[in-house]
Amino acid sequence: MIVAFSITPSGGDAVEDDGGMSAAVAQAVRVVRHSGLPHQTTAMFTYIEGEWDEVMAVVKQATEAVAALAPRVGLVLKADIRPGHTGELAGKVARVDAHLEN
Repeated sequence: MIVAFSITPSGGDAVEDDGGMSAAVAQAVRVVRHSGLPHQTTAMFTYIEGEWDEVMAVVKQATEAVAALAPRVGLVLKADIRPGHTGELAGKVARVDAHLEN
């Protein structure tokens, strides 16, 4: 299973003086990086791969880390659920790249 998710803090100490939210978002990314699961962070989403319960536990912990800094948190989540498939964070991209080389 691959989950793409984005956590958006609102209000409180989460919003920086310049209107940014990078410090609060960094707390979520820290949780993901310490999870031990395959992951990738982009400008808009963080991707994490693993079994349902372990991935959802990390998403919950990451959301709670941001909620500790913000009175309101938005969560956007998209999942690709394919039991028995692993290594798809890189595998999907490699298959597209192979087509581009032809």
